[in-house]
Amino acid sequence: MVEGNKITRIENHSLDNLPFDTEIIDCENLLLLPGVIDSHVHFRQPGLEYKADMKSESTAAVAGGVTTIFDMPNTNPPTISLHALRDKIKMAEASMLCNYKFFFGITNDNVDEALRLADTNLACGLKLFLGSSTGNMLVDNNNSLEHLFANTQMVIVAHCEDEQRIRENTLLYRERFKDKEPTAAIHPLIRDTEACYKSSSFAIDLAKKYNTRLHIAHLTTEKEISLFSSDNIKRKKITCEVSPSHLWFCDEDYVEKGNLIKCNPAIKTVNDRSALRKALYDNRIDLIATDHAPHLLEEKLKPYFNAPSGIPSIQHSLLMMLELVKENVLTYEQIVEKMSHNPAILFSLNGRGFIREGYFADIVLVNPSRKMLITKDNILYKCKWSPLLHTTFSNSIERTFVNGEQVFSNLMDKN
Repeated sequence: MVEGNKITRIENHSLDNLPFDTEIIDCENLLLLPGVIDSHVHFRQPGLEYKADMKSESTAAVAGGVTTIFDMPNTNPPTISLHALRDKIKMAEASMLCNYKFFFGITNDNVDEALRLADTNLACGLKLFLGSSTGNMLVDNNNSLEHLFANTQMVIVAHCEDEQRIRENTLLYRERFKDKEPTAAIHPLIRDTEACYKSSSFAIDLAKKYNTRLHIAHLTTEKEISLFSSDNIKRKKITCEVSPSHLWFCDEDYVEKGNLIKCNPAIKTVNDRSALRKALYDNRIDLIATDHAPHLLEEKLKPYFNAPSGIPSIQHSLLMMLELVKENVLTYEQIVEKMSHNPAILFSLNGRGFIREGYFADIVLVNPSRKMLITKDNILYKCKWSPLLHTTFSNSIERTFVNGEQVFSNLMDKN
């Protein structure tokens, strides 16, 4: 029973004695899940609205069963000041179809301002780029890093790739391919396992030194998994996430997909993908988050070295993970835990992430018997493309509710 924006009753018995004018939704043969909390997205607003914006990407999000998003700071201007953060919140109030929070971006020079955020509840966490990516917000000043880790009480979410190794590998492959254009197959060779492991190890050592709350974003390698424990998330100080793209694709897919699956950190080997799936199953990996990062198709189709990194994925992330249930890689319960429960616990989202009385009515209905073919017509990203084009999923998202309000409906009689 949903009244207003909250779940007020959870019952299995008679529908008698309901309040007058209660709308009854028949969910027979459907899955009722808590809405997905995607704690890692790039909605590109402000400044990059030609790629995406809050309205377009939140529309795609709710169509995929995502009811809460956490947006990253590498926009234009970047969200690296309290003024920029407040401006972004105002934009979202007028645009978002889902719940939202924003990360505050760390630079070499703004740690003191970031430390003032702890008592404001304005940001969901601090984003730290230890390797350069879209927006080039690299933090490479050790004094700034020590100051941050020693003093913050907030969750630090770190993009971990060793910048020096990436630069050396880039020079090596630019020289190797100076007479011809390389394909995206070299991406995991430039942004390789050692670059990821070296940076993740550095961040974890720093967090252990200061007992800092650290979350490693988008894990991609088998080697890094050894850095994490399978303890309950409520007892962990160091956690990590994996993206659906890294659980779905592997380096063999570069032949067909090319730059369409170029992302940072890179999609790596079949063995890495298998290890990530296993680590998700045994709780070494705590969250599934998309790193939804749209670019225009014409940008992605440029030569490898000129093509930006990033994959749009938020509309299809739950469908991808439900497909892994069908393949016996994960269970329904694990998907709910990694995509709803754990993000709510990690980022202290009180009243969200669970189907419980008194919690906000963020709900998604899934039809496990109705297939979904991805076509150009039903891709809702502003960039209008997906590496999953022409993929047929075994499930479909039927309805999504945010705070008790229906924000998406895929009508049952629709072809």
